[in-house]
Amino acid sequence: MKRSAKTEHSILSNIFFFLRIMFKISPILVIGECFWGILMTIPTRLISVVGVKYVIDTVESGGDTHRIIYAVIIIAAVLIVSETINWLFRELISGIEREKLVKGLNTMFYNKAKSLDLEAYDDPHFYNNFILSIESSTGQIQHILGMVSRYIGELVSLITISSIILTIDPICLLIILAAIIIFTPLGKKIGSLQSERRIENNKYHRRADYFARVFYLQDYAKEVRMNNIKPLLIERYNEAADDVINNQRKYVKKIDTIYFFQEGGLQILGFMFILPLYLGYCVLQKHTLSTGDFVATFNGAFAVAQAFSFLTIFVARNFAEQAKMIEKFREFLKHENKIYDGKGTANGSAVEEIELRNVSFTYPGNDEPSVKNVNITLKPYEKIALVGYNGAGKTTLTNLLLRLYDVTEGEILIGGRNIKDETIESHRSRFAAVFQDFQLFAATLGENVSLDTAPDKERVENALRHSGFTKEMAHGTQTELLREFDDEGAMLSGGESQKVAVSRAFYKHCPYVIMDEPSANLDPIAEYNLNRAMMEAAKDKTVIFISHRLSTTVNADRIYVMENGAIVESGTHAELMAMNGKYAYMFNLQAEKYQTNNA
Repeated sequence: MKRSAKTEHSILSNIFFFLRIMFKISPILVIGECFWGILMTIPTRLISVVGVKYVIDTVESGGDTHRIIYAVIIIAAVLIVSETINWLFRELISGIEREKLVKGLNTMFYNKAKSLDLEAYDDPHFYNNFILSIESSTGQIQHILGMVSRYIGELVSLITISSIILTIDPICLLIILAAIIIFTPLGKKIGSLQSERRIENNKYHRRADYFARVFYLQDYAKEVRMNNIKPLLIERYNEAADDVINNQRKYVKKIDTIYFFQEGGLQILGFMFILPLYLGYCVLQKHTLSTGDFVATFNGAFAVAQAFSFLTIFVARNFAEQAKMIEKFREFLKHENKIYDGKGTANGSAVEEIELRNVSFTYPGNDEPSVKNVNITLKPYEKIALVGYNGAGKTTLTNLLLRLYDVTEGEILIGGRNIKDETIESHRSRFAAVFQDFQLFAATLGENVSLDTAPDKERVENALRHSGFTKEMAHGTQTELLREFDDEGAMLSGGESQKVAVSRAFYKHCPYVIMDEPSANLDPIAEYNLNRAMMEAAKDKTVIFISHRLSTTVNADRIYVMENGAIVESGTHAELMAMNGKYAYMFNLQAEKYQTNNA
């Protein structure tokens, strides 16, 4: 499936796209924010125009002072009621619903992230958008809701106050609108610059954040303390931090200059010079405005200016910036995978023949293939080993078998059916895989073994026993691992962690097992016990394992030697040793090393 062509959406399209998502998750919050914007804007604006005019006109006409008192009481009551409603909304609804919105949005992003092809992680442009979407979703909610809320309030205010001023003096309204329209393009330019700055800052911040991880993650603690790497890290951090600072400098001067002309021109030229001159002329020369009309029109003019300025200049500046961020969200959410479901459902229980026919694969952006014309047939229940130097293509081959990537050329068949013709989930569910770069999760020991929310305790314990995990845990399989969510979480050694990862293969009911360096962190005795347990537990499964320790391959039914992405030798251990080729050379080299070390 080809990726859809990149398209730029309009500002309104992007804003409404994000609003639709938010409304779907929390309609009460979106609707409430719209009413909140009106309540926060209209009462004070009307009071500054209509209320003040009424009081001044009453005083000038010599009216009853009780009318003024009543007016003040009504104004105070309106303000108290609106503030009370706003307070109740903020305290009882807004906070909770915003957290629900964050949860819903992040869940959507996480589900999308889980479905991505691994190839997406190899694309720096897409990966940047991925990180930006995940990290800025909460802030984006605050910005969009705040702007939409204020937008509704300012729009209602503009219509209401403009109607009042129109009945008093239409020319005053024209002066205000003309001044604002003249300076609107500058606001749009500021929005574009702010968006560009944010995107570039995200790239530079990612570099700087790397050093934060180095200094606080336990994985790096020993290396940092035992070696003289600190000066290099600090130097590199300073370079990354300086890039952020220099990027800020590059944009600040441009943005501030444009902002000065925009705000200075609008406020000083339009509202502090031309408008007061016209109002003064109407009051002193033409006598077409009363004192109340003068104050109401002047206050109303600033209310209209504030509303119109927000709806045009501010929106052009800030909505343009937010819209570009939302464009990144849309690109991330609409990303089309190249690996897609077939129509069939894989047989998750039967152990069938696996055949790789003329399989080749080239990573995106690379000129040379990582796997070249590989042909392998795995009989049911066979135990095969892939060996070779780093970069030979062993892990890539297993990734193709799992459909983490799809072959560039050739095909992979299981039971005579192309794996592309079956759904991804049903295909992958028939494999248990232990990766070289395995990870433990902040969850219980049982959940780490089962990778499920409801682990079977007996099966977990059996799986751990087969992997050689013997560490006494405070709460058995219910013991929390890591300390993200539990300050007393258990911290395991590298070898213990690897045994937990290996136990996942023993736990899962499936016909095929892939082990990528399953004994890399184990001592020789633990390695021997693991291999024996693995062969015993997987006697009714087809097993593919990758290992640089050739002592683990001796009992394999067939060994495939890879070099530069191709199969260069294959056979049993005895057959390959008799060939006296690459495998025999590597095996003898390792055996000689062990003998030398033991001498």
